[in-house]
Amino acid sequence: MHEAMPHPTPRSVLADLQRMLVIGGVLALLGAAVLWGKGHPVAALLVAIVVLFGYAGALGLEFALAAWVNRREAAATTTLGAWWRAWWREVRVAPQVFAWRQPFRWQALPDSEAPLKGAAVVLVHGFVCNRGFWLPWLRALRERGTAYATVNLEPVFGSIDAYVPQVEAAIRRAERLGDEKPVLVCHSMGGLAARAWLAADPRNAERVQWLITIGSPHRGTWIGRFSRVANGRQMRVDCDWLCQLAVREREQRGDSPYAQFVCWYADTDNIVFPASTATLPGADNRLVPGAAHVDLAFHPKVMGESLAMLASAGSSPSERTDP
Repeated sequence: MHEAMPHPTPRSVLADLQRMLVIGGVLALLGAAVLWGKGHPVAALLVAIVVLFGYAGALGLEFALAAWVNRREAAATTTLGAWWRAWWREVRVAPQVFAWRQPFRWQALPDSEAPLKGAAVVLVHGFVCNRGFWLPWLRALRERGTAYATVNLEPVFGSIDAYVPQVEAAIRRAERLGDEKPVLVCHSMGGLAARAWLAADPRNAERVQWLITIGSPHRGTWIGRFSRVANGRQMRVDCDWLCQLAVREREQRGDSPYAQFVCWYADTDNIVFPASTATLPGADNRLVPGAAHVDLAFHPKVMGESLAMLASAGSSPSERTDP
């Protein structure tokens, strides 16, 4: 029998940075109120609009670029209405994640300490995120009596390879928390961190049942070309890092190295595009039409089917829909 294992409170530099940004936004709104009171309504409204809705404009640019790039996909049939609806969903979910859960609620619902029956889950977040990203998942896992372990991938803009020890530590905790092999659930860059962990030791593939990735840039993303930080450069389409990772995977696990993967992807993803870059050959690739990047992680279909798979851990993923 596994013993209860206390988990030290993680650290999150990102949470500190995002709290500063939120507080800065509040101060800017107070400044707008002062401008209004001093008879400068136009300036006050401009400040308020930039603070409250500037991110929506940035998201709009991302969606416009994604729609333009995705037109080259062989099966690109997404309507303009679908892109607008995806944008609106992302506009609503982004503040919840980046202005509330991650800066202020990231320590809520701490990792499991006592072992539970079944497979424990390791949740690996993506770029510019922390464990607060997963709060809806953590609530759902607790309700189902499923143990879980999380990570805070830092340094925020470091190399993806540097996250391997953090993923390893979380998997070791998960191995002690469940009586079956753990399952990994990864969003965005987290899927690449999980793949880097797998490739770090040929024996790692035998330690987990399968890996569920959600909007992960497995083959890079077009928007990665604009990044100047280490992990951003590693997410450029067909970059050296991704190509070398794929070579190591084939060397270790043969011609079908992705049989353990379930890859959720969307045709209106505003961060990982073209859409097919979020899939892997031979994986269980599952399309969610009309979802956005952050929105995809909390989509009812994604959460519902993924949680059902976790509940039946030990069986093989099905319903293959390779693009």
